[in-house]
Amino acid sequence: MKSFLSAVAVTASLAVGAASPAVALDKLDWDMQSTYPGSLTQLGTLGKVLSERLNAVSGGEINLKFQEPGAIVPALEAFDAVASGAVQAAWSTPGYWTGKDSSLALFAAVPFGPSTPEYVSWLKFGGGQELLDEIYAAYGIKSLICAVIAPEAAGWFRKEIKSVDDLKGLKMRFFGLGAKVMQKLGVSTQLLAGGDIFPALELGTIDATEFSMPAIDLKLGFYQVAKYYYFPGWHQQSTMFELMLNKAEWDGLDDQTRSIFETVCDANIVYGMAEGEAIQASALAELKSNGVNIMEWDDATLTALEAAWLEVVEEEKAANPNFVKAWDSLTKFREEYKIWSDIGYLKR
Repeated sequence: MKSFLSAVAVTASLAVGAASPAVALDKLDWDMQSTYPGSLTQLGTLGKVLSERLNAVSGGEINLKFQEPGAIVPALEAFDAVASGAVQAAWSTPGYWTGKDSSLALFAAVPFGPSTPEYVSWLKFGGGQELLDEIYAAYGIKSLICAVIAPEAAGWFRKEIKSVDDLKGLKMRFFGLGAKVMQKLGVSTQLLAGGDIFPALELGTIDATEFSMPAIDLKLGFYQVAKYYYFPGWHQQSTMFELMLNKAEWDGLDDQTRSIFETVCDANIVYGMAEGEAIQASALAELKSNGVNIMEWDDATLTALEAAWLEVVEEEKAANPNFVKAWDSLTKFREEYKIWSDIGYLKR
């Protein structure tokens, strides 16, 4: 709480029109390797907004240069680049790095997991950020959660899926822990960066894909080769994005500079949440006009998916002590939160 109040004070002092900050900031000219193209709605644009606002709020002292995927290293090599100090920062999601530590997926998107208010509450006040710090520290990385987006779709399919049996044998691009759930239902999964998905779908290298929400999927053109679009996105009811920083660089910053990073990230979370909710209806309408069938999973399919997910949880807990700590923390918070959510919100 102290750091939050300090950050608010810093932002207020910069907003009153002072010619320069009350305390000299660290002057930074850093690269931020993005895992998403800067033109991609929310996934990339929120990284650019972050960069622009850090520069504006700091009076030009913090120059975090948004680098397109591949500009310095390929998108899925950003983790190693930040850890080694080859780049100072990256724009990504913790869910991309499950090959390093499966527990990181729980800080990105949780199958059958929390909505944005609950998720952010755990991160900010339920011990989530502290656990994230602990896990990333082993790799020499500091991660700030810097954005969240609305629920995603469950995926694009070339044919109608009438039961879980229809999933068997499909080749599908899938993200995070949800991929392991799909594997249990007979799907062969692989993780592809955003720009690689359409050609793989078009060429038949994959039969289906999930990627993001309607406004983003529309832009990537999946509707041109797949006409069945399924909801709800059971695997990603909310998705967190991060600013990854080389920990030695982060630790070397002064308190005021770190507070500016934290405050701008908090503002970016609210911005991303609001934008994401505002842009979906028109995107769905456009997809329908292009002949897309908007589909909903039936209860039997969702039940099968959830049962498979709980199996994955037990396997991950047995394999990774960090997963146990993160899962137990999130589960305890959700159990306590349910007391409030059950009575605090209208259900009509």
